[in-house]
Amino acid sequence: MSKPLSLAFAVLSVLFMLGTAVAISYNGWLALLLGILTLFVIGSGFIVKARLRRAEQNNKG
Repeated sequence: MSKPLSLAFAVLSVLFMLGTAVAISYNGWLALLLGILTLFVIGSGFIVKARLRRAEQNNKG
């Protein structure tokens, strides 16, 4: 995975985590939604990384 793409996933994850932390004190449902979105962004980052690595291995061999 390229460094800019990794940075984008990291920054987006941190922003969602901060949003979740702030939402906890205001609205539980919003906090739950942001928490799920945070997990989705982190998981999608791992999925993209695995697919890019697999595509790179297929091109080499």
